[in-house]
Amino acid sequence: MKPTEFLFAGLISAGFSLLAAPNMAYAQSHPAMAEHGTMHVTKSPTCGCCTAWVALARDEGFEVETADVDNISTVKADAEVPGDLWACHTATIDGYVVEGHVPFAAIVKMLAERPQIAGIAVPGMPIGSPGMGNDPSARFDVISFGGAALDGEVFFQAGS
Repeated sequence: MKPTEFLFAGLISAGFSLLAAPNMAYAQSHPAMAEHGTMHVTKSPTCGCCTAWVALARDEGFEVETADVDNISTVKADAEVPGDLWACHTATIDGYVVEGHVPFAAIVKMLAERPQIAGIAVPGMPIGSPGMGNDPSARFDVISFGGAALDGEVFFQAGS
């Protein structure tokens, strides 16, 4: 490897580490997420932002297993995630679906409140969401789906 290639690889690695840096105050205030069982994340094998989200989930105390698939669309359809809410990866935990770059505080809220929904989603890939820069001030909505009364409603507002 040429010195410039080595430097570039080191910079990329350092940048990824910064993107995946844990929110230590949050992790300390929400320990033992594993009590809700293992989070199963299905993602593309080549998606860096999904890998960063998984690393953050582990930093937040979730027990996580991943499965890499070539066609993630089938997983989303099987989980009955509405097409307008699709994002990168699809996860399940304790009977709920978590679609995309959902902030962990929203997952904790869902697991604590146990609403009558199928899951929550962050459509697309908002800049600053967990795995996409992990900026706590980033503003975006987490949408609930699969519940008659709450289907399509804003479940959580990040950055507010």
